[in-house]
Amino acid sequence: MKHPFKTSCAVLALMSGPALAEQITVAGPWIGADEEHVQAVLSVFAEQSGHDVRYTGSDSFEQQIVIDAEAGSAPNVAVFPQPGLAAVMAQRGFLTPLADGTEDWVKENYAAGQSWVDLGTYAGPDGNPALYGFFYKVDLKSLVWYIPENFEDAGYEVPETLEDLKALSAQIVEDGETPWCIGLGSGGATGWPATDWVEDMMLRTQAPEVYDQWVSNEIPFTDPAVVGAIEAFGEFALNDDWVAGGAGAVATTDFRESPKGLFSAPPQCYMHKQASFIPSFFPEGSVVGEDVDFFYFPASGEGGLGQPVLGAGTLWAITNDSPAAHELITFLQSPEAHEIWMARKGFLTPHKGVNLDAFGDPTLRKMNDILLSATTFRFDASDLMPGAVGAGSFWTGMVDYVGGKDVGTVTGEIQQSWDAVK
Repeated sequence: MKHPFKTSCAVLALMSGPALAEQITVAGPWIGADEEHVQAVLSVFAEQSGHDVRYTGSDSFEQQIVIDAEAGSAPNVAVFPQPGLAAVMAQRGFLTPLADGTEDWVKENYAAGQSWVDLGTYAGPDGNPALYGFFYKVDLKSLVWYIPENFEDAGYEVPETLEDLKALSAQIVEDGETPWCIGLGSGGATGWPATDWVEDMMLRTQAPEVYDQWVSNEIPFTDPAVVGAIEAFGEFALNDDWVAGGAGAVATTDFRESPKGLFSAPPQCYMHKQASFIPSFFPEGSVVGEDVDFFYFPASGEGGLGQPVLGAGTLWAITNDSPAAHELITFLQSPEAHEIWMARKGFLTPHKGVNLDAFGDPTLRKMNDILLSATTFRFDASDLMPGAVGAGSFWTGMVDYVGGKDVGTVTGEIQQSWDAVK
């Protein structure tokens, strides 16, 4: 089967040759090693299309793209780390809808395709929704880390359901050990790891539509669904027997230090929930897949909610319309565009058509299997909420909660901060 990008390039070449070549500018958040990775992808597009492709990375991308758009000097394509800013820019008329047929392509070719369509669909300046964002490069959060040797020595098996996970936690306590290491400390961002727990619990106790209503404030933080998800997190974090150091240590333990309890002898804990980036903070020389491994934070075996996955990712949007910009989005639909970065580092994809043997890292391939098995994907809720809430009162509220403040008081205070957002 021919890929549409290569077919369209061939047709364009026959029609006009190099006369159709354009300069196309791309701006995004990637610098350092990630910039090298995206440049490798864009260089293949440039070679196949004949276009002059220029990428600019910035660690202040979110501020710069707004400035450039308002000045009328936006790049052709912008890579957004969060859908929230893209949605605002679409409403202001700074984004161009993607080509007809892109929505159907995503539904057909991405695992949990409707989720990705929903995350990239925003109201335009006329109030009508359209698909503006194409997701490319995804991060995974629904993971539990453990030491296989410790599990084997104790006779424990990887749990397949949330109910099994709770039963395993109780069994570890019964055996005189501690099941979890949990740390919320992160300097000025202290509390964010708890929001990931709550978001995963929302997806395991409520339908995806309820999660979406929470993210958009259609239901408040004080809604029983949200309170229930916070209390589900509390079943783990507020149980002195279940957490290394006891519940009182959760808020004061730095998230970077927390997983080290897995590696101590004897182990301080048997499990640690954290996103795909956490191996960066494991003891030097730790080999994922050998010394330490991970499993999917399991879904409930009850309620028919499927296999939800929480994560984040980058979306590509057209901020300065041109034919070449649409060609680039089409190129990103090709398996090749994904496989180039798969062979490198730090890349996951929901594309069902890629060759998984292209992964240069077996750990990433295993993570990608979880992503491809997802029936629902939802973006980190705190990243979609107003900054004063998602990166403010939600963080601090979770610290207050694990510190002993009543959940009703905590959720009421978070909701008050959202109501104050203008």
